[in-house]
Amino acid sequence: MKTQNRRRRAQAGVTLIEMMVVVIIISLFAVLVGPKLFQQTDKARVAAARVQMETFEGALVQFHADNGMFPTQEQGLDALRPYLKKDIPLDPWKHPYVYRYPGEHGEEPDLICYGADGQPGGEGVNADIANWK
Repeated sequence: MKTQNRRRRAQAGVTLIEMMVVVIIISLFAVLVGPKLFQQTDKARVAAARVQMETFEGALVQFHADNGMFPTQEQGLDALRPYLKKDIPLDPWKHPYVYRYPGEHGEEPDLICYGADGQPGGEGVNADIANWK
């Protein structure tokens, strides 16, 4: 009877080596797959910012057609609210979009998303996304 109880206990438990193997496999998975997953998330955020800015541009065209001018700097993107289905969203990194009129890059307003860092300039995921680029 005692021998059977010992066998059951030995078979029911997980050895330290088995636990270490599982932890190593999970760690390798996280190291190899994690960065690629975050890169895809960053690409999706950049794409989302571009789509939102295209939506703003369409609303700006409608605003201009109805009013004969673009919203002033003071009015900003909030003036587009009647032309959009929802309120003006923050960019995918939770920063406000920048609206400049008159724009510095032509006759139309400038729309800018400063990227992940929320600051002008930058590279990679921190690079500015603008409607004239």
